[in-house]
Amino acid sequence: MTATITTTTAATQASVTVATIRTWCRLGAVAAVKQAGRWIIDTASLAHRITIGQLKTRKSAAKPVVFSTETMVAIGGNRWQRGDKDRVYLNNWAEFAGIETSHYNTGNISSASYQGDGISNSQAYKLLGSIDKVWFDAADGKLHCYYGYGESRVASREELWQAVVTGVRFAIAAL
Repeated sequence: MTATITTTTAATQASVTVATIRTWCRLGAVAAVKQAGRWIIDTASLAHRITIGQLKTRKSAAKPVVFSTETMVAIGGNRWQRGDKDRVYLNNWAEFAGIETSHYNTGNISSASYQGDGISNSQAYKLLGSIDKVWFDAADGKLHCYYGYGESRVASREELWQAVVTGVRFAIAAL
């Protein structure tokens, strides 16, 4: 890799969310490596991805975002079927909301950020406790969540839920 940048800087340059940048890193859409729990992105690869994105938007001006079992699995969901229930659980919902954490070897949070802004470790725990589960239900075609018991002063449960939904939309649009 040549020059490198962080996910926050890359998101600003590409005019997308940090969650979208992380999705691009996981899928290999941009050249990136993970160091100390954070993505380090190659600037040349990001510039190429931005160019591809601009070409795609010129070809299809407004590609609709479709919530389906296939798209949810494509962005990292885990499909679960039992009886008449068909769901895709998004265990990585915090990434879609823009919560970034790094951890000590003990598992405790060593540093955290929410949508690019640094936050305290205790607020990160409270944000992560605000939402318990996120899933897509194939029967009604909607995203659902169970709220947890915690609530952060950084963002309310509803604000966090809206950030998750927005992040999921951006991830699907980036496919």
